[in-house]
Amino acid sequence: MRYASCWAFSRALSVGGLCLFAALPLVAQTGKQDPVKWSLSVEPQQAAPSSTVIARLRAAIDDGWRLYAPTTGPGPIPTRVALQSHPAISSWKIYQPEPKRKFDPNFNSESQIFQNEAIFLLAVEVRREAAGDIEIAAEVRYQACNDTVCLRPVKKTATAKLRLTPGAASSAAKIPAGYGEIPALPVAAPSARGPAPPAAPTTVKQEGLGQFLALAFGFGLAAIFTPCVFPMIPITMSFFIGGGDVNRRGAAGQAAVFCAGIIVLFTALGLATTAALGPFGVVRIGPNPWVNGFIAAVFLAFGLSLLGAFEITLPSGLLTRLTAASQDGGLLATLVMGLTFALTSFACVGPFMGTLLAASVQGDRLQPALGMASFATGLASPFFLLALFPSYLKKLPRSGGWLARVKIVLGFIVLAAMLKYLSNVDVVLGWNVLTRERFLAAWVVLLAMPGLYLLGFLRMEGVDPAEKVGVIRALAGASFLALAVSLIPGMFGAPLGELDAYVPSAKVAARGVGGTAKLKFLKDDYAGAVAQARAENKLLFVNFTGYACTNCKWMKTNMFPRPAVAEALGGMVLVELHTDGTDAASEANRGLQEKRFQTVAIPHYVILDGQESVVASFVGLTKNSDEFVAFLNTARARPSG
Repeated sequence: MRYASCWAFSRALSVGGLCLFAALPLVAQTGKQDPVKWSLSVEPQQAAPSSTVIARLRAAIDDGWRLYAPTTGPGPIPTRVALQSHPAISSWKIYQPEPKRKFDPNFNSESQIFQNEAIFLLAVEVRREAAGDIEIAAEVRYQACNDTVCLRPVKKTATAKLRLTPGAASSAAKIPAGYGEIPALPVAAPSARGPAPPAAPTTVKQEGLGQFLALAFGFGLAAIFTPCVFPMIPITMSFFIGGGDVNRRGAAGQAAVFCAGIIVLFTALGLATTAALGPFGVVRIGPNPWVNGFIAAVFLAFGLSLLGAFEITLPSGLLTRLTAASQDGGLLATLVMGLTFALTSFACVGPFMGTLLAASVQGDRLQPALGMASFATGLASPFFLLALFPSYLKKLPRSGGWLARVKIVLGFIVLAAMLKYLSNVDVVLGWNVLTRERFLAAWVVLLAMPGLYLLGFLRMEGVDPAEKVGVIRALAGASFLALAVSLIPGMFGAPLGELDAYVPSAKVAARGVGGTAKLKFLKDDYAGAVAQARAENKLLFVNFTGYACTNCKWMKTNMFPRPAVAEALGGMVLVELHTDGTDAASEANRGLQEKRFQTVAIPHYVILDGQESVVASFVGLTKNSDEFVAFLNTARARPSG
């Protein structure tokens, strides 16, 4: 799952985002083409009863296509080979050549594949009493893919003739070097009744990770303008360039080591997050109510601290020892000084760091570490650049009341972000306390407060009643007030566009023609949806979704209402299956998705025919309506029966 996060929320709140879009998919389309041709031959073609012969099952694979080995890992559908039963055959074994190991963009993982040609060997033992001409039939079930598309699984049969003659010369069957025996598994028909992955797996684009790293770097730069960091710039620079015997190269070297200390600390925090959760825990933990509750509590503490309710400090003993170590001189001391700086700035950079970690645990594997490294690089880069060009120090704005104002505004924004995670807890546990109306009312207040504060109507630290309101401060305050007012219609059911993905859903969708109000989804009733699809002879559209899944809500509120999409969906039976709840229905839906499709990613859209066979599938979020309509129309072009 690549899970609920997004770039747009950062733009809506004006101070960078709290979420990350899941990786966007490419639609893998099915077709009538068959890039694999199978043939079977027997050596020797004449054999004596009770002997063992070698049958060669050859797959001729078109250029650019690949076949997956029977021993490949999870994800692609492996090739299955078996012999049809025959009275003359007592037993048989299957051997495969050595497959290639190659990264597969369709499944974002390494797979074992065959390209151009694959020859499977079947050692067939003939019964003693057998005689005459017999036909050996090899059944094979396989899936072919290229770099952009995977075809539906196909089942085929290849045959060869064998003449059994008493007294015929016999020779020992030999398996060439490089072949290995594989289990003789039955070949199942390519039906969606079995635990098969989707017939049309999708590739995963990497733009999501790039956006996330850019966002993290931007957070690092933004953290410079906080009261804990900005005043430290001239003090730190004096350490690098203050001595008369320190040239520019020496100052740059010291600054590079200092920056390395900052990057090491924050990257270690990201690695610790991954180690604590595990590579798969990082993916699955996003909707967990306990995790979201913990994040909400942390954000509440940071928000109140920034507003001046209390001060978050680290143990003084630890900081004292680190400060003493940084005064010993040398590169090691400079590295320790970077670590000390990172720790002392924690109270102000914590909200940025917490936001990134909260978003990254809904990403994949090393994303927390990569995010923290990018964040730390953004935070440290001004120190390095100023060491190279110290004359720019004089052009920096002086510390003053504006730093205190940044701190107060950031406090209100962090509290608004806290409500997003608290809302996840509410919807997953089904409390229905933080409804859409209450959530938006709280956001209206929390976003109006910094506007009133900047304009001087709310008296808090950093605002002098006698001080004249400047142009920049006035525009910033007006922007917050405008944003707050724009949310008010949403309290009465009006759509909020991009923001609908981050707020609780309205009980009644207020949509016009082609909106989701006209699309009737069954909820968590897969069996009932299948029965209805069969009774009405329609295709079944299955929406694996989540209560706390941001991308799922974006698709339902912004993609499904589009006229072309709504028209395509209108001809199908629709069911949404939630997978992130704590109830029995969510548990059953998770089991269905994992068993049938070997994934926990949401949103995940599957179209089934009347026999529950997979017609097409689509994983993840897309903002390209043509892409999604093409997926739906590809499915609709097939007969539903």
